[in-house]
Amino acid sequence: MPRKLLKFLIVFDNTSLLYFPGQFLSGKVLMELQDDTPVLGLHFHVIGEGVVRVGSGRHERLFDKENYIDFRMRLLGEPGHSASILSPGIHSFPFKLGLPMGLPSTFLGTHGWVQYFCKAALREPNGLTHKNQQVFIVMNPIDLNLEPPILAQEYELNVEHKLGVGCVGGGTVSCSVTLDRGAYVPGQSIALSAHIVRELSRVEHGKVRAGGAERWRGDLLYVPPLPPTNLRGSHLIAVHSYWSRRAWRRR
Repeated sequence: MPRKLLKFLIVFDNTSLLYFPGQFLSGKVLMELQDDTPVLGLHFHVIGEGVVRVGSGRHERLFDKENYIDFRMRLLGEPGHSASILSPGIHSFPFKLGLPMGLPSTFLGTHGWVQYFCKAALREPNGLTHKNQQVFIVMNPIDLNLEPPILAQEYELNVEHKLGVGCVGGGTVSCSVTLDRGAYVPGQSIALSAHIVRELSRVEHGKVRAGGAERWRGDLLYVPPLPPTNLRGSHLIAVHSYWSRRAWRRR
């Protein structure tokens, strides 16, 4: 028996698949048929959800979920009506809806994620249902101009840490770190200055003998593409970015 459905695709008008809250999600469901095909309905479903899952199967220790979008529509057919006959060739069924404001950004983590996707289902009278889905990305940026002014000021942190056990050995590391400000966006560089005084034989950034000191001036740390801090709009997942330094004693 020849295959009637040759193609069944969800195509977005925005080929980058990247959207911002408040924008319109638009596109079309495309299908290519080889023969006359009876169809009961073409269903379209837009989903946005956040999931937290720790463990799996019987060993699952934590599971929670929240929905951000749950929008359904029929692109073809009406409930209770007879089947429509689609002719051979390519058929296009457009869709368009506005994305809600305040959506959290797309995020994929080890134990949780925020994802957005569309599903299409084509139902035939014989009970056969053809399905397809397409993911899209939501980015909810943070406008640093609207954040507390203190984030635009220079940020300084002083830490003193002792290593070792009493007379057995060890030492003290004193570290003073300064950032040019407290908030950044992807693509920027963090200007890092630090002054380290230590009684250890090595610090990760360089090598100085015990009792020595080291100073960094304006080291640049590139900020890669990351979801916004706090993942606003999600009540299950929070995202935090931080800089750390490590020091150890060489034996």
